[in-house]
Amino acid sequence: MITDKKSYKYCLERDMAAYGLKKISFLDYWRIDTIRFQRRLRKLEYLRNAGGKNIFRRCRIFLLEIINHRLATRLGFSIPKNVFGPGLCIVHYGTITVNAKAKVGENCRIHPSTSIGDYNGVPRIGNNVYIGPGAKLFGNITIGNNVAIGANSVVNKDIPDNVTIGGVPAKIISHKSSLECCVFPKDFIDR
Repeated sequence: MITDKKSYKYCLERDMAAYGLKKISFLDYWRIDTIRFQRRLRKLEYLRNAGGKNIFRRCRIFLLEIINHRLATRLGFSIPKNVFGPGLCIVHYGTITVNAKAKVGENCRIHPSTSIGDYNGVPRIGNNVYIGPGAKLFGNITIGNNVAIGANSVVNKDIPDNVTIGGVPAKIISHKSSLECCVFPKDFIDR
C-alpha cells in the first residue's frame, strides 16, 4: 500500500517496469490509456493514504477521481484503490472488474474480461501472478505466488505456489510457474 512519497515513487517505477519501460515520455502518457489510468490510480492512492486533510488536497482528490472515473468507464475498468501491489500491468483495455476488498500482491499481469469478485469472501492473490483473459476468481480463496491462470478459467478454490492452472473449474495443468512461462518482461522480476 502507498503510504508516503517513497512508496509512491517505488510503485510508479515498478509499474513502468511491468510494461517494459524505464520511464514514460509525455507522448506515451497521452497515447497509452492504460498507463494514464494506472498512474492516476496510484496518485489517488498516495493522496488518500499519505494523510493531510486540507481543503486543497480534498479538492485535488475529488477532481482526480472524476477524471480517472471517466477514463475507467471508457476503458471498461472497475478497479478500486489499494488493491494491487507494485508492478501492476494492465495489458490492454477491456472489462476488468475487481472487488474493493480483494488483495493482490506485487507484479500482477492482468488481461481484459477478468473478474475478481466476492462470493462468501474475496480472493487473496500472491506475487508474480499472471491472470489470463476472461479469468474469473471468486470466493474466500488464496492464490499462491508465481501462478499463471489460463484464459477463461474459473478459480474457486485455493491454489498453491508455482503452478499453471486452467479450466472450469480451474485445476493444475502444469507445475511451471508464471516466471517459467515467460509472461513478464525480461529482467522485470530480478529488480
